[in-house]
Amino acid sequence: MTKYVVSGYIGFDNFGDEAIARVLTDKLKSEGAEKITLISSNPEKTAKLHGVDACPMLKFFNSIKEADVLISGGGSLLQDVTSFKSLIYYLGVIYTALFLGKKVVIYSQGIGPINSKLGRFLTKAALKRCKEISVRDKKSQELLKSWKIDSELVQDPIFKLDLPVKNKKGTVGVQLRNFPTLTGDFMKALADEIVKRFSDKKVEVISLQDSLDLSVCEDFARMLKKKGLDNVEVLSGLSINDVFDRISDLEYLIGMRFHANIVGIKSGVKTIAINYDIKVKKLAEEYNLPLIELNQRDLSQVFKN
Repeated sequence: MTKYVVSGYIGFDNFGDEAIARVLTDKLKSEGAEKITLISSNPEKTAKLHGVDACPMLKFFNSIKEADVLISGGGSLLQDVTSFKSLIYYLGVIYTALFLGKKVVIYSQGIGPINSKLGRFLTKAALKRCKEISVRDKKSQELLKSWKIDSELVQDPIFKLDLPVKNKKGTVGVQLRNFPTLTGDFMKALADEIVKRFSDKKVEVISLQDSLDLSVCEDFARMLKKKGLDNVEVLSGLSINDVFDRISDLEYLIGMRFHANIVGIKSGVKTIAINYDIKVKKLAEEYNLPLIELNQRDLSQVFKN
């Protein structure tokens, strides 16, 4: 019987990371784990949601000390584009486990970009001491190979879910998130194209992490309505299952978040990705999705099919 601690972006009500946590905890439970503890920003909610133990993000030492294995992932934890501080935090969890003599597993991560020399040095040194490493894209594997670190290439955990491919209802989904380069001009250009292409369809504007997405989604819905599109609904406060159900019902998805696009792909939805992060660009390239850049203003060619 094995005791696990899981480190990830857990407890922030982010759909993708909570869905990964579900896949991972279900897998560990099916394998007979003695105990599973998730490191979370909201331990009480996380424990209830996933049916496991949870500990606060800054109070993980005792949980790791009592465990046999630390699993770090999935997602894009080891990168400093979001912030150098977040990279140091997730590396700190890994180094704590290594210091305590625990087995460390890197689970289905996207590694990088890591722009700082110190970040690259610390990440490389940590990963060389991990027992198992799996990455979710070829560029991450190539980066590790350049560091002389072996890894297994796997799909993102969400791809392992058995999602329904439904009869489509003719609805268009638009999934947006707050981001520094998501400008009002871009949103206006996107709104113009949607009104031009889909004036006869219902449009659902989908928030997957209300603290970051909801205000942008509400602004975009107001834009669509001002441009004459009446059948518009903002979806917020969605559970993991709600997201799966609503996206799988769509005929079209214009998705910004990485895991929104994965659910669209898995559910057979016609998907266009918005490139706000290298992981979205990698996904679009791998699955041949049309890709919108945030600096684009003429979107006619993207929507030509």
